[in-house]
Amino acid sequence: MNVMVIGSGAREHAFVSKLYGSKNINNIFTVPGNAGTTKLSQNLSIDANDYDAVSNAIKENEVGLVLVGPEIPLINGITDFLKSDLDLRNLLVVGPSLKGAMLEGSKDFSKEFMMRHNIPTAPYRVFTNKNLKEGLKYLSSIKPPYVLKADGPAAGKGVLIIDKLAKAQNELTNILLNNKFGTSGNKVVIEGFLKGIELSYFVLVDGKDYLILPNAKDYKRIGEGDTGLNTGGMGSVSPVPFVDKEFENKIENKIVIPTINGIIKDKLDYVGFLFIGLIKVGNEPYVIEYNVRMGDPETQVVLPRIKNDFLDLMVSTSQGKLKEKSLELDEMTYTNVVLASSGYPESYEKGKVIEGIEGVLDSSVLHAGTINKNGQVLTNGGRVLSIVSKSKNISGALKKSYDSIQKVHFEGKTYRKDIGFDL
Repeated sequence: MNVMVIGSGAREHAFVSKLYGSKNINNIFTVPGNAGTTKLSQNLSIDANDYDAVSNAIKENEVGLVLVGPEIPLINGITDFLKSDLDLRNLLVVGPSLKGAMLEGSKDFSKEFMMRHNIPTAPYRVFTNKNLKEGLKYLSSIKPPYVLKADGPAAGKGVLIIDKLAKAQNELTNILLNNKFGTSGNKVVIEGFLKGIELSYFVLVDGKDYLILPNAKDYKRIGEGDTGLNTGGMGSVSPVPFVDKEFENKIENKIVIPTINGIIKDKLDYVGFLFIGLIKVGNEPYVIEYNVRMGDPETQVVLPRIKNDFLDLMVSTSQGKLKEKSLELDEMTYTNVVLASSGYPESYEKGKVIEGIEGVLDSSVLHAGTINKNGQVLTNGGRVLSIVSKSKNISGALKKSYDSIQKVHFEGKTYRKDIGFDL
């Protein structure tokens, strides 16, 4: 079978790497891919949001299955578009419908979904520029920290946690009146603050049945000790050591099952990955958010732990046959440390030469913001590389990642030196 992976990050490089080892793979095409995926697949210079071009490439290359990596194409309806093409009636697509993707496309939609299906989450209110004054007043009526979330997608950067009332009111005004997050901030969800430790839960959904994948924990802030601005993610660990069997059962019974039942009841036509952002408060799980795809940087530590043939899992998902599957897992610990460009998540320069990747032997190097040019690998994004390692424990895996990082060089290389600090 020929397979197409849509996306250009380290998540997609991880997908391509995992698919490459599948026994029934003929060719892999990546749209548009990066400097890392070129070694395992054919990169196609197509905009992932140009659905006509994607559709034509699927037909030209006789692609049998499409795996959609990032959220934006899903939120914009790529699955519906491909399924509406009669020439692609036999195409298998791993990625939810436009309606299903609203679980990530709108915080307001997902919060209403959680409330409707009695899924534990923080209390909330929604505000627009029309009732900004009411929002400012509401902020003054609740206790800090103040949690402000842009309603739409903002590349993992649309969540603000603020201690001071005046700053929170100023940021609410900035989002609703000054378009701080563009159209994603046309609505703002103000949530109650939940104090606890976060984790990422991943579920494969085939429309009616599900399979729980390995859990992970990511680190979103740019600075050590979880300080500074939110990023797309600066590192990750799998498995999460504080998730025992009792807590796993609570997550499945109180969150996963009600979520799947809600998806079916609301007819969301959901086939693909469901990423549930959780927080452990005391010994109870609460949902922070839903994402309708795999996480990045978590995919890089979750996929290596899955021993099953990955193409077989994707085909079973898209054909509604997950009930027949069970997971075989690697019990080793995997860690990922992200190398980013100086200035990220704000402005940063591109085009810096990357050297030393070939010298990394004890870790896997997954590309994100990279490009091949004139025989060299250059930086081409905020997050540049993921350095993934495995060992019997977190400290052993992290030592390998940090040792490997010293072999990779590019101007402005920055990374967090404390991944896993809270575990």
